Amino acid sequence: MKTRPVLQSTLTCPYCGHQATETMPTDACQFFYECTGCGELLRPEAGDCCVFCSYGSVPCPPMQQQRCCR
Repeated sequence: MKTRPVLQSTLTCPYCGHQATETMPTDACQFFYECTGCGELLRPEAGDCCVFCSYGSVPCPPMQQQRCCR
């Protein structure tokens, strides 16, 4: 049984600590995010598919589905 993905994730900037809650795309990974606190352009860490998987409180919807459906 598939569960509905969580679409909101709170990103925490690794440079300034600013937090912002954003809506994640459901059909793609987001590779870049400009911090609304310091303006730094965030990119995924090595091995992660997107900024939400690296810096978010919830991983992106495609990864949520992979984790729940193994």
